[in-house]
Amino acid sequence: MATETSPVAYTPKKWNLSGLQGISDKTLEVHFGLYEGYVKNTNLLREQIAEMRAKGTQAGADPKFAELVRRLGFEYNGMRLHELYFDNLTTKPKEIAKGGRLYGALASTFGSVEQWRKEFTAVGGMRGVGWAILYQDPRNGELSNHWITLHEEGNVAGFNPILVMDVWEHAFVLDYKPAERSKYIEAFLMHVDWDQCEARLKDAAPSS
Repeated sequence: MATETSPVAYTPKKWNLSGLQGISDKTLEVHFGLYEGYVKNTNLLREQIAEMRAKGTQAGADPKFAELVRRLGFEYNGMRLHELYFDNLTTKPKEIAKGGRLYGALASTFGSVEQWRKEFTAVGGMRGVGWAILYQDPRNGELSNHWITLHEEGNVAGFNPILVMDVWEHAFVLDYKPAERSKYIEAFLMHVDWDQCEARLKDAAPSS
C-alpha cells in the first residue's frame, strides 16, 4: 500500500504493433523506450514531491519545488498521451464503421468523415513539434481538432481525447525525412483502431 512518502508507481504498458506499414519496428522500439522514460520520470517526480510533502517543505517560492511541479505536467502528459497514441494503433486496421457513433459525430461536426480527415491531417502538418488530437466536448458531445505543444500546452480542460497522433519528430524521422511528415501521417491514419476511438466517446452531459 502506498504511504505518504511512497506514491503508487506506474508500470509501463506494452504493445505488440510489429509490422505496421509505414511505421517501422525500429521506430516503434525507439518510441517505446522514450515512453518508458516518461513513466520513469513521472514516478521519480511524484516521489520527490511526496518527500517534500512529508517534510512539510513545499513552498511556491522554492525553485526546486516549483520546478518539480512544473516538470510533472510535462512528464505526466508525455506518459498518458503516448499510451493513448499506442492504444489507438492496430496491426489489423479496418475502415471506420459507417453508421457508428463516431462516424455520425464526425459527420455532424465536420460535414463528413473526409472533411474531418482533411482538417486533422492539416493540423498534424502544422510547423513545429507536438500532437494532433481529436477531442470531444463532454458537455455537448461535439468533436474538435487541436494542436498540443510540449504535451501539456494546449490541452482543453475536461475535454475527452478520441484520437491522438504524435507528430514529434521522434515518431517518424527514422522512416521519413523531416519534410516528409505527411507520409507518416498517412501511415498513421492507415492504422487507426477506430473501435478503440469509438469506445472513447462519452454521452454528452445532461443540460442543467
